[in-house]
Amino acid sequence: MSTQSWENTGTSTLYDVDAGKNTRHLIGQISVGGMSFMVGADGKAHFAYGRNDNYDYVVYQQQAAGWAKMTPAQVGGSFTPIFFTPDKQGIYAEYNAGGGPTVLVAQDENGDNRKVLASDGFSSIGDIEWTAWPYQPFATAPATGVPKVSYLDPNLPMAKLHRALSLKFPGDYVHFIDSSEDGGKVLFEVSSDRDPGTYYLIDTHHYKVLKLFATAPWIDPARMAERRPLHFKASDGMELEAILTIPKGASQTNLPMILLPHGGPIGVQDDWSYDNGAQFLASRGYLVLQVNYRGSSGRGEDFKEAGYLKWGTRIQQDLIDGVKWAIAEKYADPQRICVYGGSFGGYSAMMTTIRAPGLFKCAVGYAGVYDLKMMYKKGDVRESKSGRSYLNTVIGKDDADLDANSPDKLADKIDVPVLLVHGEDDKRAPFAQAKAMRAALDAAHKPYEWLSKPGEGHGFYDEKNTIEFYNRLQAFLEKNIGPGASGTR
Repeated sequence: MSTQSWENTGTSTLYDVDAGKNTRHLIGQISVGGMSFMVGADGKAHFAYGRNDNYDYVVYQQQAAGWAKMTPAQVGGSFTPIFFTPDKQGIYAEYNAGGGPTVLVAQDENGDNRKVLASDGFSSIGDIEWTAWPYQPFATAPATGVPKVSYLDPNLPMAKLHRALSLKFPGDYVHFIDSSEDGGKVLFEVSSDRDPGTYYLIDTHHYKVLKLFATAPWIDPARMAERRPLHFKASDGMELEAILTIPKGASQTNLPMILLPHGGPIGVQDDWSYDNGAQFLASRGYLVLQVNYRGSSGRGEDFKEAGYLKWGTRIQQDLIDGVKWAIAEKYADPQRICVYGGSFGGYSAMMTTIRAPGLFKCAVGYAGVYDLKMMYKKGDVRESKSGRSYLNTVIGKDDADLDANSPDKLADKIDVPVLLVHGEDDKRAPFAQAKAMRAALDAAHKPYEWLSKPGEGHGFYDEKNTIEFYNRLQAFLEKNIGPGASGTR
């Protein structure tokens, strides 16, 4: 169990906790806040890693004299220690010598004898499947695209079990979560682009499977839409991933489309798995486009850092390029395209209409950020030193540049109807952000609709408010780009 004191945020601590005896034993401590730990075969913390107060990624190794910070040459472009090998002579880690997609490696603790176990040219390694104790990876799946499992040693009993279960759930992804130490019981999840997931327990001695519970039992996967990961070339030649959610039963050409940018933006990604927002829109007959623009996770540090200081420029161009690709491929009707997003996605909903006039017919900002300078004055990101360092790194501090990339300073360039939705108690993107955007639209004499709710934070959570929001969203889209494709409900 890792802990960090409210009174001393500059220290990270790790305990071995005996829940039965109600005791704890200190096994790791470092005078750097926000660190994660890797425990060695001796039960002590051997590595500490994470982003420090300056938003620098750092790795420390426990040595005889105490914690030693690893050098850039040792860390490479990225290095995340995971666990020690069954023979206790090495460790497993995610690593990349440069800044590209991370691979799974086995190596000595000092970095010698490094061996690549799994890699993917486009993507970092995503999920890793582990045997029972002593833990050993037996399969991996890439962090992008449909999760295609690759077996490191298909003859391991756990690999054979995983393959057999995967055959029982065609079209789904089987993920082993944990197992008893003897491997006699395995907890696993089955999910897909149309199924939020169901948890099972299997007895590996008798091969009896017990269904535990469904994550969202009210969702009928048979009625959900396909999510299709595809690649396209951005305007500068960079290969990007797009995910299309295609309305069930609809023609796959000339569809009314919603661009749905993800939040974050740094270190976050859209993936193949079930997406509630995309499925809602698809159930109303709209094609949904999501783009893993530069700054997203899943493809290594260089790709992520390519989004730094580019919130209002290159990131928006990646989104716009995705829309143009969907039009060129005949997926989308160019006369019926809107953009809707939450948090940074709300920011992008405004910025894409500014950067690409005439491309969209409407825009919906949900819990969005609209004034970049305000992030230094209001909101919980600025409240810690690490948060302020994050802002310095990803948006910069030049006032003129921040204004040039803030939708509330460019409202006169928005040429489409707007819907602004915000929680009045939002701590991440304070309500003042929405009010600033509203005031800017008023001053520019631009049309907009408004929905705010007291007691709601960064997004709506009250069921009544959520239903009202989705009804307003559907009505707003229908008014501006027409109803969704027929035959999809």
